[in-house]
Amino acid sequence: PHPVSATRSGSSSSSSSSSGFVCAYVFFREASVKQVDVPTLTGAFGILPAHVPTLQVLRPGVVTVFNDDGSSAKYFVSSGSVTVNADSSVQLLAEEAVPLDQLDVAAAKANLEKAQSELVGAADEAARAEVQVSIEANEAIVKALE
Repeated sequence: PHPVSATRSGSSSSSSSSSGFVCAYVFFREASVKQVDVPTLTGAFGILPAHVPTLQVLRPGVVTVFNDDGSSAKYFVSSGSVTVNADSSVQLLAEEAVPLDQLDVAAAKANLEKAQSELVGAADEAARAEVQVSIEANEAIVKALE
C-alpha cells in the first residue's frame, strides 16, 4: 500500500477531464478520464465533469477510473477524502492505495481472521479501535476481490 493523492481537473462543459494520482508511485497524473467512482461513508458515487461540488470521507473500498478509451483501472483505498470543486477539479487523497490486481484474497482473509481474534483481547478502546480499522479494511479487500 502506498500513500496517494489524486487530482482531476477539467472545464465543466467538457465530456472528459484529467485525473492524477500523486505519490511515491504515480498511478495517474493529469490523464484524461471519463469518470471516477469512489466509495464514501455516505455511499459510493461516480464523479463526472460538472459534478456538484462536494467533500466526502472515503471508506475502505475500490476507486475505479474510467478512461476515455473505454478501459478502466481499479485501486483499493483504505481511507481518505475526495473533494469535487466548483471548477470541476477533483482531489482524491488516500491514506493508502494499491492497484486491485496486486492484492491477495487469501492474505486478506488471514489478516481478517487474525484481527477478529485480536478484537476479543483488545485491552482498551484505543486498541479496539485500531483492530476495528484492520477488520473493516480487510473485509473491504475480501469483498472487492471475491
